[in-house]
Amino acid sequence: MSTSISPPSIHLRDLTHPIMAGLISVIVNYGGTFILVFQAAKVAGLGPELTASWIWSISIGVGVTGLFLSWITREPIITAWSTPAAAFLVTALAATPYAEAVGAYLISAAAFVVLGASGYFEKLIRLIPPGVAAGLLAGILLQFGIGAFGGVNIEPLLAGLLIVAYVVLKRFSARYAVVGILLLGLAFLLIQGRIDLSGLQLQLAAPLFTMPVFSLNALLSVALPLFLITLSGQYMPGMLVLRNDGFRTSANPIVTVTGLGSLLMAPFGSHAFNIAAITAAICTGKEAYEDPAKRWVAGIAAGIFYILVGVFGVTLVAVFMAFPATFISTLAGLALLGTIGGSLASAMADPKSREAALITFLAAAANIKLFGIGGAFWGLLIGLVAYAVLNGSLPRAPRGAINALCAPAINKGAAN
Repeated sequence: MSTSISPPSIHLRDLTHPIMAGLISVIVNYGGTFILVFQAAKVAGLGPELTASWIWSISIGVGVTGLFLSWITREPIITAWSTPAAAFLVTALAATPYAEAVGAYLISAAAFVVLGASGYFEKLIRLIPPGVAAGLLAGILLQFGIGAFGGVNIEPLLAGLLIVAYVVLKRFSARYAVVGILLLGLAFLLIQGRIDLSGLQLQLAAPLFTMPVFSLNALLSVALPLFLITLSGQYMPGMLVLRNDGFRTSANPIVTVTGLGSLLMAPFGSHAFNIAAITAAICTGKEAYEDPAKRWVAGIAAGIFYILVGVFGVTLVAVFMAFPATFISTLAGLALLGTIGGSLASAMADPKSREAALITFLAAAANIKLFGIGGAFWGLLIGLVAYAVLNGSLPRAPRGAINALCAPAINKGAAN
């Protein structure tokens, strides 16, 4: 007699933590890195309408793909726009006509669709030793952990309040620690009158279609770097975040779906979206929910919040960006403490890979930037070279080996 595994039931009382994790992830993403999109739009000479269309396209695209992937996989698949790519475009758009840039976006997106459909990305993931992967994740997230306490130098009262509240809540109610500091911080800022919402007006965004223009110059100077930067700076660490927290969904459908989404949204201004890395860690760890089988709700919540931002365009983005930088950095760092600690423990667990994992951690934390490629790629490359030299070769990991990234076995209901 055959049996089927149905998705785990979700009760109303279970929703609070994953929904708040999804909300924090969205706030951190808009409050922390979205300024790069505005900077790139300014460099490109885009007017308010095209800038609003860019915001609409990436917000709706990220929301729909993340919601869809989380629903079908029952895992917290958090998607986001490519932050390192946005930083790259701040420079690249100064010398590239906008229509040619849109053509380059289309080429880059099509390349990701091909990569996902081919299956080679998943094979590449399996070559990475678990300890090196955990060291990479810890190194990427280290600056956020440091930023949580570095805020004391800038705003000691705000940062200090959040840190103390986090420790106290962890002691007496660990499940509500991150939710508690979010609400406490918002209340503190409102009392101080530092968040002024009186002048806000809800306005629906209006997407604008730009006819793409294809050129060899844009192919080499925008499409190729955009593809490599997004691959190394977003997809690689993003998949390692999922693996580190025990989720097993193949990378291939994620790359394919986000690539298709980017392809559809490129004519409206979207440069690239992909699986998230840093903000994903807020939703994939136990702080989002103790039971891994129920963390997929955070992916659904984040998708819905992204869609709401997209619908109302610049209005809600302005709300997120109105939060003080110290509030965003402290909130993000404290929300990621558990993930950082777990990653460090996993990185040091295997004596065979311990030194290579430490090298990977330090190299990733140094955030090396060469040839326009960010620190995640160089940290991983240095760590893999170190592992190969110290052990004679890279491991030939079977499919099941990537689950060793996370010591606790994942509940069956968490995988598709």
